[in-house]
Amino acid sequence: MDITGRICVVTGAASGIGRALCVAFAQAGAAKVVCVDRNGEGAAQTAREIGGVAYTVDVSCEDQITAMIDDVEDKIGPIDLFFSNAGIAVGGGMETPNDDWQRVWEVNVMSHVWAARHLVPRMAARGGGYLLNTASAAGLLNQVGSASYGVTKHAAVGLAEWIAMTHGDDGIKVSVLCPQAVRTEMTRGHEDHVAAIDGMMEPGPVAQICLEAIRDETFLILTHAQVRGYMRNKVEDYDRWIGGMRKLNRRFGELA
Repeated sequence: MDITGRICVVTGAASGIGRALCVAFAQAGAAKVVCVDRNGEGAAQTAREIGGVAYTVDVSCEDQITAMIDDVEDKIGPIDLFFSNAGIAVGGGMETPNDDWQRVWEVNVMSHVWAARHLVPRMAARGGGYLLNTASAAGLLNQVGSASYGVTKHAAVGLAEWIAMTHGDDGIKVSVLCPQAVRTEMTRGHEDHVAAIDGMMEPGPVAQICLEAIRDETFLILTHAQVRGYMRNKVEDYDRWIGGMRKLNRRFGELA
């Protein structure tokens, strides 16, 4: 997809990858970039800098997502690309409280479901559209120190695959972003954690990688080349891969 002249919506737009991609979309000639975040002032600041439009939305609430989509399409125009980027992380294992599990599930998985539920039929009716969902390398591998993050990011990857295989014939293009560590508010204070083992990227280069993937309509977006090798190791010898992950858990578990 060529971004020129397109209407793009980005959640998690107040900072990090979301903010960087708002800037990248504007620089690539998007007709309008819609900056969405629970942090309304942060979204507004991003919008002011690029000539976009801001919405305050808690993506853990379906009604707020659908209301925003309705308002954008009514007042600005049909959404061509929806970047469902907002995400959260909570440390801990099975002892993580149910309320935390539910919140992580709603933000990291259901927000993607709700956006697609409301947009895919509209996009298909007008000949197509693009969904870009942020998951994580944790969705392909796993996450030391956070069961809820690893599980929900796996689900996010699975959802993106399902939409791509089910609605590709309807003209729906899908990409899933699976980075390792990126310097954002989520990773602040975790610069020595396992996710940064192959280096911590800045949001700007990640946005450029996403832009290139959208142009090429590439499904899997990897920001760290090593992840592809880790994936191969996983499928070639699962037991050996689990053994390697146990070593990482011993090394980094106390930092989680």
